[in-house]
Amino acid sequence: MNTRAHIFVSGLVQGIGFRSWCKWLARKMNLKGWVKNTDSRVEIVVEGHGQVLKDFERALWKGPIGSRVENVDVRKEDYVGEFPDFVVRKNV
Repeated sequence: MNTRAHIFVSGLVQGIGFRSWCKWLARKMNLKGWVKNTDSRVEIVVEGHGQVLKDFERALWKGPIGSRVENVDVRKEDYVGEFPDFVVRKNV
């Protein structure tokens, strides 16, 4: 069953390749959505198969080399199926 999550990751997660790593991991896991920096966190909206999405969420706690994840706040949402791929969004 496909699900969707809106995730906020905090800690040392900016300026160390966290967004690129998320993109690589999500594409490897066949997940769709996006990732971007906010003022102090990394924000992710991701969709995919429920168990794969859980594995992705667990992997976020580890992060790439150089990161130090302090919190992963996961908010489940209804699956929409609106994303063709997983991309890094520009900061607004």
